[in-house]
Amino acid sequence: MVSPSTPPPADDVRRRVLLAAPRGYCAGVDRAVITVEKALEQYGAPVYVRKQIVHNKHVVANLEARGAIFVEETDEVPEGALVVFSAHGVSPAVHEEAADRQLRVIDATCPLVTKVHKEARRFASEDYDILLIGHRGHEEVEGTHGEAPQSIQIVNDASEVDTVQVRDPEKVIWLSQTTLSVDETLETVGLLRKRFPLMAAPPSDDICYATTNRQEVIKQIAGECDLVLVVGSKNSSNSVRLVEVALAAGADASYLIDDASEIDPAWLDGVVTVGITSGASVPDDLVHGVLAHLQDNGFPPAEEITAATETLTFSLPKELRRDLRPASA
Repeated sequence: MVSPSTPPPADDVRRRVLLAAPRGYCAGVDRAVITVEKALEQYGAPVYVRKQIVHNKHVVANLEARGAIFVEETDEVPEGALVVFSAHGVSPAVHEEAADRQLRVIDATCPLVTKVHKEARRFASEDYDILLIGHRGHEEVEGTHGEAPQSIQIVNDASEVDTVQVRDPEKVIWLSQTTLSVDETLETVGLLRKRFPLMAAPPSDDICYATTNRQEVIKQIAGECDLVLVVGSKNSSNSVRLVEVALAAGADASYLIDDASEIDPAWLDGVVTVGITSGASVPDDLVHGVLAHLQDNGFPPAEEITAATETLTFSLPKELRRDLRPASA
């Protein structure tokens, strides 16, 4: 008989799988993916898409199989053809290029990204210096920067704060990419405010509700986890941030995987509690594949841990709604 003070054998330790909620598709991603699907139904293949409609390789591959053609720039789209702009948004220059090529455009930019674009235009028109916190080179940041390039400086992270120069410290505002780490963004804002105490904030939070919610639930469970698996593609900013948040919140290890096939068996050695979440561009069937893989390796069914309930939905782009048959609307 094992005495109460003796730790149980490793095989007797109760394994757990903590499944984060909310996770996966946000309203903007759902809208963008449905936009391409409906466009294919309505107009037939091919439907061209500038950049990845969302940052997930499985979603992109599925749409390609149905007739979507993904391109990097509008000059790769035949003149007069149909093109969908991705959820990350584009600059006015891209709209002008599309018009010059007489492309039929469906703009699937997430409305929350559009909100940031409108803020950029507004504050540029009021002659503010705009400090855009975001990852230089990311499609969303390029689109926002393109709204007012003469007024916007990109601040990649806290390490760049000391290099920022403004014309008038009393007319400065910060905006941000929608998919950043909430904590890292606040750190950068705090450092900027030390340099520019009168710096204004955006009228409402630029980091989207879905990014915030997914990070919040990971903060709640990470401290209990030996391992956190984040399902998402490597080019997905919000997915990458979830790995960073999990580690900062106390997870012993965290990895980003596109699907269950990328799980290294060594990661599960000695692991008792696994946390599972997914980025905002990840369909839930990929998460279910990870859960099934864990059960095949001796883990129990998941316990869902819920931090928020999401009910927000967005209507489809007006260009598509106009043409949809009533049965498809």
